[in-house]
Amino acid sequence: MALKPAAAGEQGPPRLAEVVALDECDPATFNAALGAGICLNVTPFGSAVTLSDLLASIAAGTPNPNWDFEPDSLTIKSGTILEVVNQGGEPHTFTEVAKFGGGFVPPANPPGESAVPECAGGFSDVKVASTRILQGSHLNITGLSKGTHLFQCCIHPWMHFQVTVK
Repeated sequence: MALKPAAAGEQGPPRLAEVVALDECDPATFNAALGAGICLNVTPFGSAVTLSDLLASIAAGTPNPNWDFEPDSLTIKSGTILEVVNQGGEPHTFTEVAKFGGGFVPPANPPGESAVPECAGGFSDVKVASTRILQGSHLNITGLSKGTHLFQCCIHPWMHFQVTVK
């Protein structure tokens, strides 16, 4: 069956904008310290990052840039669905925050940062738990109001994303 274009006054299918969550966790070191299945990564882009190297980069105030949302920002039209796809090896969250700050895993916070209110409850807070994206899955964000919205990972709080809705 062929799709027909929308007639005047009809709405076509919703627009979709994609954001990708990435990381390069090393399964051996992450799973040994944090539990089996925390890191399912087999990184095709270079060598995986050990847990100790990641924690050292955070402590130095320069968290590993391979833990990232791509792109870092977008401008979309009202009504666009924001689809966040986790192509990394670890779970992430895509949590809307009033301002960027720390997450609920203290060793993952940059020096001197504490959890922002939206992340403070961790997964015991339904609002945070509902933004979790497991490895290989996705989360759709709909109904964003016009203006600027900030999102971060509450586990890896240096993972930031900004969307402007026009």
